[in-house]
Formats: sequence, C-alpha cells, structure tokens
Amino acid sequence: MINEKDKALLAAKGISEETLREQLAAFKAGFPYLQLDGAATVGNGILRPTPEEAQAALDAWDEYLGDNHQVVKFVPASGAASRMFKDLFAYLDEEEGHAESPFIKHFFENLPHAAFYADLDTACKRLYGADIQALTQAGRLHDIVSALLRAEGLGYGKLPKGLLKFHRYDDGARTPAEEHLVEGARYAKDAAGNVRVHFTVSPEHLALFQQLVDEKQAAIAKEYGARFNVSFSEQKPSTDTVAANPDNTPFRQDDGSLLFRPGGHGALIENLNDIDADIVFIKNIDNVVPDRLKEATVRYKRLLAGILVDVQAQIFEYLEALDGGLPEREEMDEMLRFLEDTLCCHTDRTFADLELADYLFTKLNRPLRVCGMVRNVGEPGGGPFRAYNPDGTVSLQILESSQIDMADPQKKAMFEGGTHFNPVDLVCALRDFRGDAFHLPDFVDPQTGFISHKSKDGRELKALELPGLWNGAMSDWNTIFVEVPLETFNPVKTVNDLYREQHQ
Repeated sequence: MINEKDKALLAAKGISEETLREQLAAFKAGFPYLQLDGAATVGNGILRPTPEEAQAALDAWDEYLGDNHQVVKFVPASGAASRMFKDLFAYLDEEEGHAESPFIKHFFENLPHAAFYADLDTACKRLYGADIQALTQAGRLHDIVSALLRAEGLGYGKLPKGLLKFHRYDDGARTPAEEHLVEGARYAKDAAGNVRVHFTVSPEHLALFQQLVDEKQAAIAKEYGARFNVSFSEQKPSTDTVAANPDNTPFRQDDGSLLFRPGGHGALIENLNDIDADIVFIKNIDNVVPDRLKEATVRYKRLLAGILVDVQAQIFEYLEALDGGLPEREEMDEMLRFLEDTLCCHTDRTFADLELADYLFTKLNRPLRVCGMVRNVGEPGGGPFRAYNPDGTVSLQILESSQIDMADPQKKAMFEGGTHFNPVDLVCALRDFRGDAFHLPDFVDPQTGFISHKSKDGRELKALELPGLWNGAMSDWNTIFVEVPLETFNPVKTVNDLYREQHQ
C-alpha cells in the first residue's frame, strides 16, 4: 500500500507510517457519538458571577498581571475570507444586469459605510478610470465587486480576515489584526508594559501580516503605553491528514501521490503547545469591535482570567498537599467536593484513601480553561454540555451537533435544551503546580475527530478533521464555563456583517 514515494512524502511532512495507518483506520471505523449527561446551564455547569464575585475576579487578574507572569494573546488567523464574500463571488458569476438579491442590494446600499470604501474607490479609479459613484451610475456594479475581490484590485477574495479593513476611525481604518493588538494592550499588558500577541497564519500570508504589524504596532504601543512582542506560526505539515476514497482506500492524485489536507483548527493544539506562557487568551480573529464598544470585551476578558487564576491557585494548593504525602481523608473529601462543585467533574466511583489521592492528583493536575458562554438567541449551535469521558467520569465539554446522535430523541432533546452557545472566548492555564509546561497533545481525545465529504478534480473524497481546538483537543482539560453577555460576541461571517451597528 505504501510505496517509496509515499514514504518520502511522509518524511517531508513529519508524519509517521503509524499515524497514516491510524488515519486510514479512522475512515473505516468512523468516530463515536459522545454520550451526554445534559446541557450545561446556569447553576448546573455555567457560572453566573455575582457583582461581588465579578469584582473579586477583576481584582485578582490585576494583581496577577503585577506579578511578572507570562501572558499571551493567541489568535487563530489563518483562514481565508473567501466564505465571507461567497455571495459576491456568486454575483460575479451571474450575467451582467442579473437581478440583484436582497444581500447584494444591501451590500451596495451600505457600501459607503464600509471601512475599505476609500481603498476600493482608489482601486476603481486605477482599474477603470472612474470612481465608485460613477461606476454605480453607469450600472457597472460587477466592476466594483471585481475591484474588491480580484487580485488586480484589493484582492479581498483571497486575503485572510485579519488583513481586511473592518472599522473606520478618524485617523484611518483598522484591520482585525490591529484590533487584537489594541485588545491585548487593554487586558494582557504586564506590569512592565509588555504585551505578547501570537497569530497563527497561512504561509502565503505571513509576510503580509508581518508588514502590517511592523507598520501599525508603534502607534498603538505609544497610545496604550505598551511594548509589543508579536509572533507568528503556521499550521505544521505534520498535522495534515490523508484523504480517502469513498471506499476508504488512500486517495491518490493524478501523479499517484497521496493527497494530504489541513487537519482543521484542531491542528493548532500543536502551535498552542509551543507557546511559552503561564496564561493564554484565545479568541477568533473576526470577533472584534471598534474602540467605542470594547469596554465590555475588556471587562469580561479580565473577569474570565481572574476566575482562572483564583481557581488555579486553589488547585495548586491541593496538588502540593497531595504531592507531599497522603492527606487526611477529610482534606481529600474537601478536594473531591471542589473537583465536583467548581470543576464539575463527577464520578460514581467510591475510593479507598490511596485510590482517592491518585484520582484527585490525576484530575487536578491538568491544563485549566475558563470559557465564556453566551445565551442562545436563535437556533442552538455548538455549546456547553456535560458529557461522559472514556474513564466513566462526567465533565464539561464544548460540543458541536455533529458529535451528538441527533437521531436519538433523548440526546436530541438534551442538545436542544441548551441555553448557551460557544463564542470561542477562552482563557487557558498551561503550566502545572511545579511551573512546568503541560504537553498539550497528551490531553487530546483522538476519538473526537470528524469525517467530511469533499471533492478534488471532480472526484469525491473523504476528509479527516482532527479533534477541534476547543472541542476534543481540550477534552481532558479542567473546564469552567462562565456566562458572558452577547455584546462580547460580534463575529463577521459575511461582508454585510460589517454594516451592523457593532462594526460602525
């Protein structure tokens, strides 16, 4: 099955033959549905801090920042913005004069409000010798869209979201990458003024990100009294996954070579593992707002981080006691209540003293994450649940609908009973009580991958996605869910989202 050319390709990517066999076996076996104990809700898996608890958490974070800890803001930014412009690409493929859809009409009616309007106007003049207004009056709307999307114009159709102009200010416009620098300066600046921000990017966009940061960081640093340390990484070739034919045999390209595809955002657990930090904030690149609306985002990021460092301090105290010898049963019972009440990790097992000490040490000595959760305002999506683990315990997990057997009425009811969804708003603690970094791949549940159906060159194929970064890749972490307000969640999924009040 594996020839010398395959072996050379595997070696170049850093993928072992064993990993290849495991991936091909996954196509045949598929992935099991996760077993639910129920949706996490306020008071049953989701924390809603009182005003006093919230203030204590904010104070705890400010104190932590003053103690010279390593804090990093981690921003997945490799995705291209092509899906954001899906409707505009479809419009270009229609015949000139084709009746515009409501989406297209909304796009053109609001175009003057776009932060990229001035750049687009300049591109239209350069390409067509006429500005946007003149082209509109002449009915040349396709030319305007072409100037926005095509490489000879602004090239927005192939750029990542992080490099597009989202928000307009008196002194110019900002991209999401710049907004994340500003955010970092607002809640992740240490006592010495250092702000560490890490972007994961695609290889073809690395130079553009570096250029943007080089041009913009000095002005932002001056405004916020910060010193930026911005770093970048790319998804590792070793996290690519092999494609398969519908019969689960390896998909081979016309030249006979194996086809590998990116393994999805779960591959970034390797990038996160390389980060040298005590605490890491994680948020998607497109979930940013202008300065006038940042206060809620900043407050709740600080609040989540404060809860995390408070809980971590208690965990470390318990681990040091367990590491120093066998504690009294009463003390271990207190630890067990903390594990169940604060970390929502439950078991039906009963333990002798030594067994309990071992169980507590294993469960407490894990990476810790505090995740913001937003109340559902529409159809339930991926969100917070209580789920069974391979060892029989129940813990908090962020799940997608694809991981749940929706054909089972009971499981479907549990999923639809969810009150909150996942906005990807995480604060993570990556060191153990001795100060050593956890090896994050050790805490991935490999049985939480996903198989999708794609095509290449007109041929059907099956694609394998690794366990998602905040789903199965963090399955064996300690987790706390905290309710955060909807105003902290403002993603840009389509270009018309930029016209929403939150992005003006």
